Amino acid sequence: MNIDKCFKEYLEEAIGAEKAAVAFSAFDEPASVSVRLNPSKLSSATHFGCGLEEVPWSRYGFLLDRRPVFTLDPLLHCGAYYVQDSSSMFVGEMFRRVAAGRFSGLGRPLRVLDLCAAPGGKTTDLAASLRLLCDDSFILVSNEVMKARAGVLADNVALWGDPNVVVTNADPAAFARLKGYFDIIVADMPCSGEGMFRKDEQAVAQWSKDNVDLCSSRQRRIVADIWPALCGDGVLIYSTCTFNRYENDMNISWISENFDSVPLMTDLDFPGVIKTDCGYALVPGFVPGEGQYCAAVLKNGETDVLRMKRNSSVGRKQKGAYKGIENLFSVPVSIRQAGNLEVVCPEVIADEIDFVSEAVRPIRTGCAVGEMKGKDLVPSADMALTAILDGEAFPAAELDLKTALAFLHRDTIVLPDAPKGYLRVCYNGLSLGFVKNLGSRCNNLHPQNRRIRMSIQ
Repeated sequence: MNIDKCFKEYLEEAIGAEKAAVAFSAFDEPASVSVRLNPSKLSSATHFGCGLEEVPWSRYGFLLDRRPVFTLDPLLHCGAYYVQDSSSMFVGEMFRRVAAGRFSGLGRPLRVLDLCAAPGGKTTDLAASLRLLCDDSFILVSNEVMKARAGVLADNVALWGDPNVVVTNADPAAFARLKGYFDIIVADMPCSGEGMFRKDEQAVAQWSKDNVDLCSSRQRRIVADIWPALCGDGVLIYSTCTFNRYENDMNISWISENFDSVPLMTDLDFPGVIKTDCGYALVPGFVPGEGQYCAAVLKNGETDVLRMKRNSSVGRKQKGAYKGIENLFSVPVSIRQAGNLEVVCPEVIADEIDFVSEAVRPIRTGCAVGEMKGKDLVPSADMALTAILDGEAFPAAELDLKTALAFLHRDTIVLPDAPKGYLRVCYNGLSLGFVKNLGSRCNNLHPQNRRIRMSIQ
């Protein structure tokens, strides 16, 4: 790999010449493959049928000794796991340490912002962690500023199936309207991408000192934009997939010098993880993943007492057009309409969602239920995937691998032994979506934009 001389100097500055020499050799090795299970849907990694190694800082993370054809695995399409670099999973462990140690007994839902969230790896990790830590008493706002990437994020959140995640498509500055609202903000910053060198040759070609300077300035602007939204005694978790000091430790020092805050050094001692002045560096050659930097900053001051005032125009307790919509779910829900679409969110965070929605318009909240066609509810694919769907709400049909892939390809499938009407189709007991069984064939309700496009033969 032809690496810029200036990059070599920057890496030696960050971790020392001896460690940098190890990393330079590792950049010529193949990229690693790792997955993180969705604990609400999949309990074992034996499903992958290959050699496994646990990721030390992720209870549900596993390194695979080969790369399966993930596209042809129905469990990927129902959100049973997420393909994520093992180094990136370190941010999730930092979050768990911060959340478990500082925010118990709040008496209200824990409020978290994932600021630069697409395509959804860290969001799904945070959602799983919050559900284990807080049960259903949390709200996770997952934001992506780029519109096209925000759509991908919304789809991945829908597949994961946690209804307490709200997806937004806003500039970071918009969150200043939510002054003192968030207990934790996770900001995986746009960066010079040194952690992409083994995966993307373009990342090597595009690296430059000028780009590092540009990224460092952009990262500082983003922090300044979102800082008002963090509550007193709240924590900013800052991460990049790069190694140089200018985008990492020096920015953490800048935050501490320019805002009323201090670095928060948690006790994260894992093999191969390098402790820096202000945070932690994960570098190829020392860990199997592609690389990550992560640090935490504590905002000084007492936790703000935020009084939420809901605009009367935001009517959340609506009556659904479909009678008995509440009975489809395993938790109390609040009903909304988005055009012809019926949407529900958990009642426990309904006020929180309304408050956030007045400041930053969401593109996805809760769970899409479906649309009314005459007197019938045509169920949304998202409802099949959500964790709060009552398992008895719709008849279920178990599919074999060939039929499951045909469904995900949006082919016509036939289920002659299943009851007629709307069916929840499953693979290995996990929901894939809905069909309407006509007897001689099924109308496939899998979304066009989520269909498998490669050959399934």
